Amino acid sequence: MKERGIRRKLTGVVVGTKMDKTIVVMVSRLKKHSTYNKFIRRQTKYLVHDPKNICQEGDRVRIIESRPISRLKRWHLVEIVEKSQMSAPEVINDLVQE
Repeated sequence: MKERGIRRKLTGVVVGTKMDKTIVVMVSRLKKHSTYNKFIRRQTKYLVHDPKNICQEGDRVRIIESRPISRLKRWHLVEIVEKSQMSAPEVINDLVQE
């Protein structure tokens, strides 16, 4: 039996839930600028498979890399780390301002 490769695990915030069984997760990371040696905050959005439609905007979730499910979906929802206490626009603004 063939073993699975190492699958990446990320933690991010749900910023979109308008599609059926799909959520959009924004993951923030710090990247060092090669010339100025300053750390820059970068965000990436991933389409994630949520088979039970249990996530809401603003939730902090853990996702794992998987086989391609559709043209852009290559991630599965593992768990909801923290449920949201505020609305999605407030969470997105907090992420961008950090």
